[in-house]
Amino acid sequence: MTPPPRIACYLINPTMKPYFTFLLSFLAMLITAARGERPNIIMFLIDDQNPSSIAAFGGDTYTPNLDRMAEEGMKFTRAYVSSSVCTPSRYSFLTGRFAGNSHSKLYVDAVGGRENQGLPGFNVALERDKMNVGNVLRKAGYTTGFVGKFHLTSSLDFPEFYKGEDKWINIPKGASPGPEISAQFKHNERWMRRYLQELGFSWAKNVYPSNTPPPYSQHNPEWTTVAALEFIEENKDGPFYLHLCSTLLHGPERSWRKSMDHPLVTGEGEVQSLPGVMTPRKELLKTITERGFDPDSHVAGEAWIDDSLGAIFRKLKELGIDDNTLVIFAPDHGRDGKASVFSHGSCQVPMIMRWPKGIPAGQVCEELVQNVDLVPTYFELGKTEKPELYRIDGKSLTPLFKDGQANDWRNHLYLEMGTARATVTKDWSYIAVRYTKGQIAAIKKATPKNLPKAMSYIGRLGIGVRGTERPGFFDEDQLYHLKKDPKEMRNLAHQSAQAIRMKKMHDLMRQDLESIGRPFGEFIPGGNAAETGQVDRQIAIVKKLEIKGKTVTVPEALKKDLGITDEPTSDDKVKRKAKRAVRKKAREEAKSNKQRTRQ
Repeated sequence: MTPPPRIACYLINPTMKPYFTFLLSFLAMLITAARGERPNIIMFLIDDQNPSSIAAFGGDTYTPNLDRMAEEGMKFTRAYVSSSVCTPSRYSFLTGRFAGNSHSKLYVDAVGGRENQGLPGFNVALERDKMNVGNVLRKAGYTTGFVGKFHLTSSLDFPEFYKGEDKWINIPKGASPGPEISAQFKHNERWMRRYLQELGFSWAKNVYPSNTPPPYSQHNPEWTTVAALEFIEENKDGPFYLHLCSTLLHGPERSWRKSMDHPLVTGEGEVQSLPGVMTPRKELLKTITERGFDPDSHVAGEAWIDDSLGAIFRKLKELGIDDNTLVIFAPDHGRDGKASVFSHGSCQVPMIMRWPKGIPAGQVCEELVQNVDLVPTYFELGKTEKPELYRIDGKSLTPLFKDGQANDWRNHLYLEMGTARATVTKDWSYIAVRYTKGQIAAIKKATPKNLPKAMSYIGRLGIGVRGTERPGFFDEDQLYHLKKDPKEMRNLAHQSAQAIRMKKMHDLMRQDLESIGRPFGEFIPGGNAAETGQVDRQIAIVKKLEIKGKTVTVPEALKKDLGITDEPTSDDKVKRKAKRAVRKKAREEAKSNKQRTRQ
């Protein structure tokens, strides 16, 4: 007969029983102390959300769980993200640094050394040195998990992940759904888990590399929610940190209802069933309709993500750990002014925190706070020793937890996006747009129809130009009174009455730029940075164009002024389209042949 394990012998040995009892008591004390002193933390990060999409912020929508969260915690009315597109914003949520301070190889290769003006956009990644919240909290004793949308991978920083048998699979955009494509999606999801664990996270599951690509481009919050609940259950003894990222409410418009009608689509391709962790979709749509909302409107997406949050809170309550779990809800940026540094609909976002043990219920914070402030908050609460070389640009929010204010809090914020920077105070926003020398050369060569995209803040074709309904969008200097002009429609920068104000805002921006240490226009000369006034003619032209989303029309009167007589004919457009189709087919065939060769 196999002898019992040694520990079993100890249990039945009377002489060892007191020691074993003491050991159990000591371990219980350690667990209790850890749970009592260090909270669990859940960062629930949403995509593309304005304050008006939450009822607690005055929105005409259906968000009962978010409303209750605000009642039981703290609502931040002046919360901002430092950059207003997915990648740089998510970088700041995970590091506590501005994207312009990224030292990833991807960013360095894109913008050059410290002597060049930085252009933060879709060009940042989490660094190989693992200076991120998932790794640092893990070393401090937290179990750190990641679920959902990531959007920060880099073949330059981790080239080994793009080689060998387990490398990333590039799935063609025109791929048809089916078992083979689903298998490739499943492979890539496993690849993402390995990638995140390499970055320092203890646990990762149901991860999207970015926005859900075709042919499986629908949303599925149940898929991310079930993984989040699994992580919480597994780590209920804490402390844990969970970075939970939904693909909602990313567009296009009405995609939410379309997704609700396709329940078998996930980031791993097609699945056989839908996990029963949330309200059934038909029931949720019925509730929306009964409350007087259009189920085909934006309310469907807002209610859907709210229901996911409700599932998280139910699990925390069930496990008895909700009192000592800090839950943060915030989007990566606004929806309407995406890729700009405007406050309204862009960088100003709704944020709510709930932590019954540490934040009194019903608090409203009107101080200027930012996504870079979250990581230092986690480090303080987690009693974490920050690595000496770890740069943090934010400050801990814990002084605000008592009543939403602090005597020595900051008086302004710094925002960045591509060629633009902004300084925001309680009442004012100053925006500076400074192109690089290379961008100025490209702008001067651009045709009128291409000018809006060439001169957009992010300078990236394909994303469109959001925010151009504001008359001052293309101005190199912009000043807005946020209380009198909350939608930033009236640029006051060139009014003589605002000269002193402009000087103060200039000085504040220069302070922030100096701390980053990269050139920017005339603020910090050098490198590829260029001063203002070199594209005045182009600014005058672009303001006369008719811009509607991605469509740009040159008015007839402006054509004459510019001497434009040879606009492309319909035949020319057809020919160009045919050429593009031929090139696309050739690329797809080349990829297919390459894949067959490797197999």
